[in-house]
Amino acid sequence: MVLEHIFPEDWLEKKARYALLLGVGYSLVGILIASILFPGDPALVAVAFTSLLLLPELYKIFDMEERQERAEKKITLKALVRDDWDVVKIYLFLFVGILLTYSFATMAMPSLETNTLFREQLEIRLGQGFAGQAVAGTFSSDLFWSLLNNNFLVMMACFIMALLTGDGAIFLITWNASVWGTIFGYTAKAASNFSGESVYSLYAKIALIVTPHVLIESTCYILAAIAGAVISKDVLLEEFAGDRFMEVFGFNIYLLLFAVLFLILGAGVEAWVLDNVTMYSDIIRMSFLGA
Repeated sequence: MVLEHIFPEDWLEKKARYALLLGVGYSLVGILIASILFPGDPALVAVAFTSLLLLPELYKIFDMEERQERAEKKITLKALVRDDWDVVKIYLFLFVGILLTYSFATMAMPSLETNTLFREQLEIRLGQGFAGQAVAGTFSSDLFWSLLNNNFLVMMACFIMALLTGDGAIFLITWNASVWGTIFGYTAKAASNFSGESVYSLYAKIALIVTPHVLIESTCYILAAIAGAVISKDVLLEEFAGDRFMEVFGFNIYLLLFAVLFLILGAGVEAWVLDNVTMYSDIIRMSFLGA
């Protein structure tokens, strides 16, 4: 692919913050292409186009990651953090870039266009579809276990898709970023319609409240995707069940265990926020009244 050769191989690892601009730019292109070519139902198509645009860079990143892990003589916590931290940062910046793009597009566009362009994402606001309960704002005594179960399914889907396809988990990660971005933007806009407060002021409040658990949960999915992708590439490069294969495999099982820890922490933080932060529950309530 042409895009794979535009930038140096390691440019994102050296300056991961550029991934934020990459996430914004590619998601804008994906939304634009989908709205032109598939005006009737562009939501999933926009996510698919964005994911395809990101694949060349991710392929290079995972290739470098696998080479670094193969070079390690011994699996240690220090080596695990050193080898994976740059990749996690790149993914997080991409994720935030996509999330912000969908948020501001939702707030800036008229409601009718938003309901058409981001219909699939907005359905999840009501608890429908995959990952629905994680952002629907439901309040119950077993909220933590509900969130944990739902987020575990997303994490395993990321791991399995990456394991089977190498880079395929980027679709789910992009999808989750688009869902969160759309819902946060729509919640701020609908609450603004009801309260009269500035939509951007409300969005800033939402962002302040949700950023901790969003980053924790997205890190969980990213770690699962990295583990699956590196194992997938190692199958092609090493003798199956050989010594080096088992070393890299074990290295990434540790990474998957870290993903589980972030999964539990993220579900706990989100459940606490939904149950205890009254400002957030008030904004959600106003958004349903102003929708």
